[in-house]
Amino acid sequence: MGNIRGVTVYLGQPGSQLHAHALEGMPVCISYANWSAWLADYQASWSHLLVDSGAFSVLNTGKVLDNAEYIEWAQQWTGISDAIACLDDIEGDYRKTIRNCESMPDGIGFPTYHETDPPEILPDLIELARLHGGWLGLGSIPPRVNKQTWILDSCERIPDDIHVHGWALRAYLNTGCFDSVDSTNWFRDSWQVRKSLPWLTPGECVDIMVKRYQREALVAILPDEHPALFNERSESSETNESTSAT
Repeated sequence: MGNIRGVTVYLGQPGSQLHAHALEGMPVCISYANWSAWLADYQASWSHLLVDSGAFSVLNTGKVLDNAEYIEWAQQWTGISDAIACLDDIEGDYRKTIRNCESMPDGIGFPTYHETDPPEILPDLIELARLHGGWLGLGSIPPRVNKQTWILDSCERIPDDIHVHGWALRAYLNTGCFDSVDSTNWFRDSWQVRKSLPWLTPGECVDIMVKRYQREALVAILPDEHPALFNERSESSETNESTSAT
């Protein structure tokens, strides 16, 4: 579940208990900046965890995340999560981001290469990635459109032994570059379902979005033709038999 064409898709941290319950058995990306204590009651029900600082989500709020406090919080997920990201400086100070990553204990705190970073720092980030869990994030500031060339160019420079995670870059799964991505708008998409089908409850719309991530990869491999429901003969086969009889 939550795996599309071999890529793990982590769904963004739920904002309500309704959402949290709906994500049972799904991979989830949790955020330090937006964490609430009640989420811990649901953590064990999710299939995989990815830990993020949530720095991007507070970019325009004026809130400041403390690196030492984030490290203390993040360490509780060591051995439970698939990976833990370091605290990025979203405003573009890549030197500060590197210092934050270097301050993380070995094995956790993977770095992210941003579209705004100078290309020459990528080799340094790859070496940091090897020290901090073997993951490297790719990140782009919205609107995340027309990013395919940058993504492909970046991935050509990243060795195969590095797990590449695309932050909110699910739209670029077709590049074949990512081992995992995350979806930050899955629950907002449920409201689009609600607008189209207003007779559904909000909970049912959330369930539909979760089923999308559970089953999307399977739809691509369904045969063009399949048996009719309840094994009845299809209309086309009955027509063919009738034609043959005459």
